[in-house]
Amino acid sequence: MSEYWAERRVCVTGGAGFLGQHLVRRLEQQGARVFTPRRRDFDFTTPDACLRCLREHPCDTLIHAAAYYGGIGINQTEPATIYYTNLVMGANLFEAARLAGVARVVVIGTACSYPGHLEGHLREEDLWAGPCHPSVQNYGTVKRMLALQGEAYRRQYGLPSIHLIPTNLYGPGDSYNPDRSHVVAALVRKFVEAEHEDRPYVEVWGTGTPVREFLDVEDCATAVLLAAERYDEAMPLNLGTGIGTTIRELTETIAHLTGYRGELRWDRGKPDGAPHKVLDVTRMRRVLGWVPPSDLRSGLTRTIRWYRRNKVEADAKW
Repeated sequence: MSEYWAERRVCVTGGAGFLGQHLVRRLEQQGARVFTPRRRDFDFTTPDACLRCLREHPCDTLIHAAAYYGGIGINQTEPATIYYTNLVMGANLFEAARLAGVARVVVIGTACSYPGHLEGHLREEDLWAGPCHPSVQNYGTVKRMLALQGEAYRRQYGLPSIHLIPTNLYGPGDSYNPDRSHVVAALVRKFVEAEHEDRPYVEVWGTGTPVREFLDVEDCATAVLLAAERYDEAMPLNLGTGIGTTIRELTETIAHLTGYRGELRWDRGKPDGAPHKVLDVTRMRRVLGWVPPSDLRSGLTRTIRWYRRNKVEADAKW
């Protein structure tokens, strides 16, 4: 256990969210004094609320993990809401952090900020090499802008900030609401329900050919806190495993782990998203001296077990 966080004051936006709840738990275990603002008290789409939050609850480190997001479906139906909400939250919080004298800002970005046309492993240097994939361009572009804002505030005001880019997360505490869930949560719910109800087939979006990378959320929380302690550069930092898995392989693994034995039907009329998205984690391994300990199969097993025990709450979340 690191002594770095002992008695340190930390504000975690989105502290009740998927990644945020794991960050809060880890920070408290390491002796930090954590404040998790709630939207009912502080609406971060308004500048005054951001500044009031950070002045009423002074912190040494601000971890900005709050986001309005979801899978491909919500990116298609609510592009303006996704764009506006995430853009103004980030912009307001950076300015409030400067005015309130916050010592360090940690921004949680997203892998969909990378250009949609790039193939192979995505390096931090490639972040601005082209537009985001059209299926996620509103969310991805806004998160990319936060990396630029962090660099600008570092240069003009000397505000130390880092921009972290996690790959696709999964694990306990995620939303399994179909309007908000990402691919792992969506598939886990489908197959748990299909196995329970003995359905003859399960329909899955797309072709199954896209390659994605998946990181256990608890491993991600560890990486975020290590980066906050050890990393201090304007260049964003990837957080991931560096291991690609096709959506078909992921789907078949989840089906097997849930005990489902029916047919898989691929709806090729639904979008696939970018064809290949895996992060280059060379810099992460070097600067953090760390690699994620969880393999995908064991992580999925824990996730399915958690979901079965918490299904009602998880299905209604967010």
